[in-house]
Amino acid sequence: MTVPVFEEYEPASDCGCAGCAEWRRSGSHTLSLREGGHPAAHGARRALVLATAAGVVLGGGTAAAAVPGPGGQGGGQGQEPAAAPVAPTKLPATTRAAIISRAKKWVGAKVPYRMDKNWTDGYRQDCSGFVSMAWGLDGSEWTGNLAQYGVRIDKGDLQPGDILLFHNPANPNKGSHVTIFGGWTNSAHTYYLAYEQTQPHTRVQSTPYAYWSNSSRYVPYRYKGLKTGTGGSQSATAFPGKKSFGKGAKNANVTRLGRMLVARGGGRFYRQGPGPAWGDADRNATQAFQRAQGWTGSDADGLPGPTTWSLLVKGGGKNIPAAGKGAAAGAAATGGAAAGAAASAHAGAAPAAAAGGGGAVKPGGVKGAADKAGSVSQASTTGATGAAGGAARPAGTSGPARPAGGAPSAAAFPGAAFFRPGRSSAHVEQLGKQLVKKGFGKYYTTGPGPRWSEADRRNVQAFQRAQGWTGAAADGYPGPETWRRLFA
Repeated sequence: MTVPVFEEYEPASDCGCAGCAEWRRSGSHTLSLREGGHPAAHGARRALVLATAAGVVLGGGTAAAAVPGPGGQGGGQGQEPAAAPVAPTKLPATTRAAIISRAKKWVGAKVPYRMDKNWTDGYRQDCSGFVSMAWGLDGSEWTGNLAQYGVRIDKGDLQPGDILLFHNPANPNKGSHVTIFGGWTNSAHTYYLAYEQTQPHTRVQSTPYAYWSNSSRYVPYRYKGLKTGTGGSQSATAFPGKKSFGKGAKNANVTRLGRMLVARGGGRFYRQGPGPAWGDADRNATQAFQRAQGWTGSDADGLPGPTTWSLLVKGGGKNIPAAGKGAAAGAAATGGAAAGAAASAHAGAAPAAAAGGGGAVKPGGVKGAADKAGSVSQASTTGATGAAGGAARPAGTSGPARPAGGAPSAAAFPGAAFFRPGRSSAHVEQLGKQLVKKGFGKYYTTGPGPRWSEADRRNVQAFQRAQGWTGAAADGYPGPETWRRLFA
């Protein structure tokens, strides 16, 4: 990846701002006069010296160099100094949906990365200008003050529209960057969908948490002007109520439920969608998920309750087994967890949702006590975009193991880890050949071969879109459902 070229800023000789006044008081101009002009006119090194000194007075900084990540992934980006680091007391109100929608516009337009230019909407074309645009701020901010427009949150609280921010105050030239969180792409919460402004242009892709480089230094923030309640964003764990589902229901919660179910292995129940109108596909997929937890009777009636909802949004419980495998696969690990759930259910409290799989959270036969009437924790979880690889595949599912000593089985999904930048295996070549066979090989100029490439991703994405999937469900990375359909 090409390191950005930093544009230098030379203030006027009579500038009265605090930064230039400090520059004159400190005598920094003496050396620059000997060399002919303002220090900012003598290259990136001088610009950094000036920014470091002025930063004490202004809380400012300078542009940050791009740091390539593993496999050629983009790294930190630069920002212009901010004149006013203090956020206004009243911020423009917005919603999560609006933030992601604005981010997608730049992705679709492939806005070129520039620190010295503004896009047609008036925002600077670097990473902090991108976040400023998506959040709807009045101007382009920078990594040194974006945190003042948000509140710090925990990793587990991240939802679409939040940001992951790394600002290096000791040396802003080292990796400072910010991305917009678009939702988790696996149930282990180790990858997420990152919207970001980077070289060569705006992009969205599955990214390791928190980033390819300087991962431990990124901090999650939520915009202070975010709307909540009616017309705003909904808590990721809040069960919207039983009235949102069932015959005649038509609302965004039905769409969200369907996408989460598809992400957990329920894609085979949907011929199209999911959509906002409740249908048999929604009921059948919900019932399959409930039975995968080992629930029976009224606990697996196909209508979501608080516990079903909590498991789905948190990525907990068991995935829906593949067709023909039956519900037994999902009930294999009930054990003591079911016994504990039974005690809680009979006591009138809902058992807590299990994070990351394992036993059933409620026993079959306890007539809806856990799922239909209980309350669940309002704690953290994924956003509405659902889990990984998009809505078309179960999150965190590695698939059946490859038969020992043999060629990769066409029916067995080998796991998402094989299909990532820099990876090379027989599975990648097998995938590519099947894409060509199905008529989805137009992006190959050579091959396909064993090394994962952008051509593989784009061909997979074309296949996913042909299934009617959109957004994160068509990210170009195969999951169990993509694999199953491709080799069907």
